[in-house]
Amino acid sequence: MKLLTLNCHSWQEDNQREKLSILAHSIAEKSYDVIALQEVSQLIESETVSGIVKQDNFALALLAELEGLGVTDYRLVWDFAHIGYDVYEEGVALLTRHDVVEEHSFFISKSHDQSYWKTRKIVGATISYNGRPLTFYSCHLGWWQDEEEPFSFQADSLLEQVTSESPYFLMGDFNNNAHIRGEGYDYLLSKGIVDTYDLARDCDEGVTVEGKIAGWDENKVDLRIDLILANERFDVLSSKVIFNGKNKPVVSDHYGVEVTVEDSSI
Repeated sequence: MKLLTLNCHSWQEDNQREKLSILAHSIAEKSYDVIALQEVSQLIESETVSGIVKQDNFALALLAELEGLGVTDYRLVWDFAHIGYDVYEEGVALLTRHDVVEEHSFFISKSHDQSYWKTRKIVGATISYNGRPLTFYSCHLGWWQDEEEPFSFQADSLLEQVTSESPYFLMGDFNNNAHIRGEGYDYLLSKGIVDTYDLARDCDEGVTVEGKIAGWDENKVDLRIDLILANERFDVLSSKVIFNGKNKPVVSDHYGVEVTVEDSSI
């Protein structure tokens, strides 16, 4: 089973269409089973095409790129978390090639006001994989030291609302550096969550952010904040950073993480 997570920084990138094409070609090449995307935006003023999804939704544009490459089997789950940059409805998304048994969407922030940029929402999908239910969540959490929206509250809220009926993966941008002890990353591990990076037989440095980006304006160190976590110990074959200029061109202000899990352990 192949997994990918990426904070897209959608519609904020220079050469955005070229980067969208790179992302689509990589997905077509690698055939990920589940893809978690964060900062998946659409203009507030755009025309609605289905449910709450509008015509310029970044995930919808990605699906169109994939269709142009002959890849038509991905299903989309998306929801709107908050207004971004005054003009976008910013949300989180999951794409999967497998049958979706159930969709999930819920707030994890104290605020449920979608006009407030710190409001956080999670989307998830329970899929049928080799006859077994597995659940995946696309996550975009806040910062450890945020007094208005503390990470610990959001992490607790997330773990209270995830399904207990099947094994699950938490994929996304956790905005907490795994290299720092005693903060958000350790807080999650203290709740029994495991990091697929630590389980991987083969892994790299895991760095997904270098230097200053939105939300980390003063950052001067390498960060490992984009993670694929699980509630069980699986046999993880590899964990690799992608879209970092070494393993595929850069497509966002975050690099992505791709993980391969041994099917026999699922």
